[in-house]
Amino acid sequence: MKQKKVFPPYLKFLASVAGILLIVLSLARLVFFQLFKAEQLAFTDVLPAFLLGLRFDIRLVLICILPLFLFMSFMQSKLHLPLFKKIILVYMWVVSVVLVFVYVVDFSHYAYLNQRLNAGALSLLEDTAIALEMVWQSYPVIRMLLGMLVFLFLLNYIFRKLYVFFLNKPISYRQKWDLIYAISCFLLMGVSIFGRINQYPLRWSDAFALGDDFKASIALNPFESFFNTLNFRQKTFDPEKVKTAYPVVAKWLNLDPATPLKYLRVVPEANPAPKNVVVIIMESFSYYKSSVSGNPLNTTPFFDSLSKAGYFFDRAFTPTIGTARGVWGTITGAPDVEQQKTASRNPLAVDQNTIINDFKGYEKKYFLGGSTSWANIRGVLNNNIEGIKIYEDTYFQSPVVDVWGISDKSLFEESNALLKTTNQPFFAVIQTAGNHRPYTIPSVDIPDFQPLTLPLDSLKKYGFESNEEFNAFRYSDYCLKKFFELASQQPYFENTVFAIVGDHGIPGNAKELLPNAFTDLRLNAMHVPMLIYQKGMEPKRFHFPASQLDLLPTVASYIGISYHNTTFGKNLLDTTLTPFAYIYDHDAKATGIVTGDYYFRMRVSMKGSGHEELGSIIHNDPIDQHTKDSILPILKNYTEAFYETAKYLLTNNKKAAAQ
Repeated sequence: MKQKKVFPPYLKFLASVAGILLIVLSLARLVFFQLFKAEQLAFTDVLPAFLLGLRFDIRLVLICILPLFLFMSFMQSKLHLPLFKKIILVYMWVVSVVLVFVYVVDFSHYAYLNQRLNAGALSLLEDTAIALEMVWQSYPVIRMLLGMLVFLFLLNYIFRKLYVFFLNKPISYRQKWDLIYAISCFLLMGVSIFGRINQYPLRWSDAFALGDDFKASIALNPFESFFNTLNFRQKTFDPEKVKTAYPVVAKWLNLDPATPLKYLRVVPEANPAPKNVVVIIMESFSYYKSSVSGNPLNTTPFFDSLSKAGYFFDRAFTPTIGTARGVWGTITGAPDVEQQKTASRNPLAVDQNTIINDFKGYEKKYFLGGSTSWANIRGVLNNNIEGIKIYEDTYFQSPVVDVWGISDKSLFEESNALLKTTNQPFFAVIQTAGNHRPYTIPSVDIPDFQPLTLPLDSLKKYGFESNEEFNAFRYSDYCLKKFFELASQQPYFENTVFAIVGDHGIPGNAKELLPNAFTDLRLNAMHVPMLIYQKGMEPKRFHFPASQLDLLPTVASYIGISYHNTTFGKNLLDTTLTPFAYIYDHDAKATGIVTGDYYFRMRVSMKGSGHEELGSIIHNDPIDQHTKDSILPILKNYTEAFYETAKYLLTNNKKAAAQ
């Protein structure tokens, strides 16, 4: 006899439960909006936040009922039995209690701190008595508890009625169709929990991509905000150490030592003429692999020629290694010293000041051939750069060539096409990604770009592991050349300042090209070319230590605008400042400083032998003991001061700090 297609009653029950919970969470979001919104804010203004929040809530609800779904799928023929009824209803009671309790705490947390519930709230448990007293004095605890109980009993009364309606009688198991329905529902739940049909899941940073803190708060639910901050719960700085470090940092940054923890420097206007700015962040643009180092493989002849026509810094360093950390450092001027993931992934650090906002009246544009969902960078950009327009893989017409999106050449071509139509000054960031595995070189660019094949021993001698890596590095220079050929034909070119820097270097053997310290102490992982170029400028080559963090202050000073500097970045053209580059090597768990002729580093996770190391960045001669004894304590003091301050700035470089 042919089986009848009847939707299983237990799935109807679960769908009803999910619908009820989704309605409850949506009502909670509406209440949140009404309680905390600004008077002039209309519901239509936050509709995108509500729609995004609905997706977060669907994920939460499905995670809650997933264990129940699995249990009921295997036990559906016995669900009418008293024991199984009790298990199901007790589970729903526990879920209801957790949801209601967390939301009540979340609302209270926001009312008190203007933040959705996050893992920082767990610190209250370290002083439980004080925390409970604070809660008792701040909130109508008795009324809140009574309200919670009434609501919980009402909610569970509805669940009991749903159970009786759908499951309070024996159900015959129809193997074929029940299995099909179960698998289909499981797959649908998986996609819904992932959040989108895309390479990247729905992330907390999508809320901050709305470009407004309150809209982000509306979109998030407390579970998203809490669990996404849980990995970052450890204290990132010691307040006493930060205070002790301040006079040392103040001396190097020309701060007022009499105003502790005040890092703001307002640089006055200096006869500015409106100039466009294009910051190009080059993927894995390692100094020793490029032609500017004297590498005989001549990988970057165009950049080498460009470096001789602008302000070129041959001892520039990124504070850390990693693309997300490099983008973070360039935009914020603060080093990313997160020990686990990256600062861009830390919801507690999403509010950051950036000098880009001081370019008043400028259109702000960000170009990336892939997706800014990567490393949650979209939230950092939208939440902190006023009026930023992001152009990424879904916008461009060019074909996607690999996991990193469109090719660098296509990225430059499409960026130029947009820039040339801009009718007001612009500040643009173009971030390349092609110089990265899988080292794709589109066939459409061959034979205009000719890949070369060299002996492996020659490649390894001068820093490359394979011909694929070697040609990808060459291709990045080819793409840069094509961009300048296009840009130079546009009216905007002569009035544009171009700033080019690597997002990070690459560790490897650079002893044929640079002093041994670059290889032995992994300094080549942070050593990158850095250039500021404008047509007709007087070229200069600077040999002092510089940092990726200095790029924006230097560009702003070169143009002459007034800007608010709140982090480590400094104007490299200001001769009154001591040149240095702060380093944090999270892979080696080491922190250090490059200043003068030396690189000092210390392991932050160990003491004793090997804890402190000193290397020369100008020669391979041994450093005599007298020199070590005289400068090691000084450099250690500087390093510790900057490390403690860097940890502090991660969550204390808020936009308000620039006001």
